[in-house]
Amino acid sequence: MKMPRNILVPIDFSDTAEHALDYAVVLANKLDARVHLLNVIGVPALGVPELGVALTASVIDSVVRSNQEALDKLANARRHAVQIGEVMLRTGDARDVILKTADEVGADMIVMGTHGRRGVRRALLGSVAESVVRTASCPVLTIHGHKDKT
Repeated sequence: MKMPRNILVPIDFSDTAEHALDYAVVLANKLDARVHLLNVIGVPALGVPELGVALTASVIDSVVRSNQEALDKLANARRHAVQIGEVMLRTGDARDVILKTADEVGADMIVMGTHGRRGVRRALLGSVAESVVRTASCPVLTIHGHKDKT
């Protein structure tokens, strides 16, 4: 069995995603692997009225800037502990973009947070993690959010 050399960590800026990133950093350090970070911004479907497109483009530009800054901050804070590979911001459906990016960077593993939603909330929101687990061509390690016991 080949040990992971490239680990992709999808980041949605939740505490759970940051916990998964920290887990991936420790794992990558032990395996001498590289960690790649990915943030996916869901873009509204086409066919929005003219005024909506202008407003949406402005909002998207703002979100892209702030997400890239936040992603760079997460990566830079961990560069002392592990080899950071690509730090990517993409747009589209997170499930598809994660899988495509994993192939592009040659990911041997995906480490991602899962919110552990159940019942109606999961049915309505879907589960990106579940979809990636079912369809990825490499192993996927899901990390549940942790609760501090204070």
